Amino acid sequence: MQKNIHPENYRPCVFKDMSTGDQFITRSCAETRETVEVDGVEYPLVKMEISAASHPFYTGKVKLVDTAGRVDKFRNRYKNRGK
Repeated sequence: MQKNIHPENYRPCVFKDMSTGDQFITRSCAETRETVEVDGVEYPLVKMEISAASHPFYTGKVKLVDTAGRVDKFRNRYKNRGK
């Protein structure tokens, strides 16, 4: 591992998904102004719009938007290629 390439302020932070309220602690050097207390320890708080807890791909709530039957045309054209 190379020396002197990591930032000096690399520390544990709490990342919070604002749409679901899920939180996780990981190391980061993101600039924050807010803090939050987790298990009696105060951490810098980084607010996120979306994470794996709320992203449609990871939650299984993916919506397939089909305009003018394009998805069906694609599937019909390539349905025998993977076999």
